[in-house]
Amino acid sequence: MQTELKMAFIGGGNMAQALIGGLAGKLVPASHIHVVDVMPDTLGRVHERFGATTATEPTDALTGCDVIVLAVKPQQLREVVVTLKPFLNSQLVLSIAAGIRAADISRWLGGHQAIVRTMPNTPALIGRGITGAYAMSGVSDLQRQNADALLRAVGETVWVRDESQIDAVTAISGSGPAYVFYFIGAMQQAATELGLSADQGRQLAQATFAGAAALASQSDEPVSILRERVTSKGGTTYAALTSMEASGVKAALVKALHAAADRGRELGAAKTR
Repeated sequence: MQTELKMAFIGGGNMAQALIGGLAGKLVPASHIHVVDVMPDTLGRVHERFGATTATEPTDALTGCDVIVLAVKPQQLREVVVTLKPFLNSQLVLSIAAGIRAADISRWLGGHQAIVRTMPNTPALIGRGITGAYAMSGVSDLQRQNADALLRAVGETVWVRDESQIDAVTAISGSGPAYVFYFIGAMQQAATELGLSADQGRQLAQATFAGAAALASQSDEPVSILRERVTSKGGTTYAALTSMEASGVKAALVKALHAAADRGRELGAAKTR
């Protein structure tokens, strides 16, 4: 069911295109989506693929939008955001720029308070993402609903009450796909060392991760119980898990996620100095 929302994307890169692909012709008409990007080639692809209107710089088209999505690289955000001030009234501003705090975006926009800060992840590119989101106090209930609908066009959403929790979201799900790819790579390596072909190892590892994740998501039981059901005392799974525990794999992984969250806090502070 389509709405009459009008929205603008500042930046037309991969994540913006993933969102537009989930929205255009579904949640909103393609003609209600406007994309601003300095690269004419990018705009050409966006227009051809989705039918959105485009521009190489902010124009009065932004004033009639209900939602403005900030989808530029974090290091470019401050410079870009200040150019939007003349076109702001009461629009919802939704940022998908990693590490940039909502309070700093508000300050750059002259005190604008209707801001939602988000942390999506790359599976959004295939409609299977999950996005953490934080709303400033100036975001109305309707604007929050609109933001949630927009983000759900490419996956699930998790809302946090404290913006500092976005650093935890970044560590768990924002960076999370890389951890999964890391483990898949390790399983593929072991497969070839054990005599399987590279293609066989790839197929087995990827299908195992996809199937196990699907099972966990569809089960009401905790993952510890699901793990125990695969683990017979003295069996092959038991041998593998015992080896992982002896090597401190779980502790190392938890430590790594803490390191990612710490780095997120550091980058958030550094990018706004």
